[in-house]
Amino acid sequence: MARYLLRRLGLLLITLWLMSIAVFVLTAVLPGDEAQIILGQFATPGSIAALHKQLHLDDPVVVRYLRWIGGFVTGDWGTSPSNSDAPITSLIPDRLGNSLILAGSALLVIVPTSIALGVTAALRQNRLSDRAISVGTLSLMAVPEFITGTILLFVFGVSLHWLPTDSIAAIGGSPLASPSHLVLPALALGLVFFGYVSRMMRASTIGVLESAYVRTARLKGMPRHRVLLRHVLPNALGPTLTVVASQVGYLVGGLVVVERLFNYPGIGTLLLGAGLSHDVPLLEDCVMIIAVIYMLSNLCADFLNAALNPRVRFGTG
Repeated sequence: MARYLLRRLGLLLITLWLMSIAVFVLTAVLPGDEAQIILGQFATPGSIAALHKQLHLDDPVVVRYLRWIGGFVTGDWGTSPSNSDAPITSLIPDRLGNSLILAGSALLVIVPTSIALGVTAALRQNRLSDRAISVGTLSLMAVPEFITGTILLFVFGVSLHWLPTDSIAAIGGSPLASPSHLVLPALALGLVFFGYVSRMMRASTIGVLESAYVRTARLKGMPRHRVLLRHVLPNALGPTLTVVASQVGYLVGGLVVVERLFNYPGIGTLLLGAGLSHDVPLLEDCVMIIAVIYMLSNLCADFLNAALNPRVRFGTG
């Protein structure tokens, strides 16, 4: 297990390093002059040149990259020009915490429900309930998140007035202070991948149910619930956990639409604002933070998968 985790950790670090290069190159080729955008269209050439020198924009690309990645690793993330030169370390934690709360709320409700439905569909394969679950989950996979969010907002917020139409009144407010404000954005966020998790769990469970060791356990007279808990679920959960983990980074940083729709101050809206204002330091740091979360979630999924299935960590399956 230790060797397996060390290999995965090494691959994670290499991937993050390549990701940092890609992020830096992509932000470097963005149209527009960063100093010109910060100072405005009426800035004089002298002031632009001075800001270039202050921000080290005229340094060689390799030097700029090493300075940025070194500062990111050591916690020196610089300042955000679009936020009155506020330290980026004071901007990201609150927004990231809000996004993690939203993603955690969605996972807490959607993952157990989708896994239970996937197992139910597998145990009742080709019956009416299996077909109903399959059609429902497939329909959810086909609906974009902005349509799902808009429908939830209109039905439960505008028409029925059961839930608030926005998430938090102020950026500095905590989502946990008013849980009712989290319901609609969490549902809109979770329903995006509900179908993926449910269908993966169904397919994995069917594959395990048809395996030789499950048939042997049944022939030995082992009760059905013991077969399900001891043999089926531990082996079927591995691929499903991988799907869930692969969606965590998307939940935290990818659903800018949901955060904008419900006026939710998460890291996704912070990333969007940084892109629109050409705030390169903030943009780079937000993308890297999301990448780190994405990689760590996949590492956790690999660890759980290996713990549940010894064939993975020993390289035999």
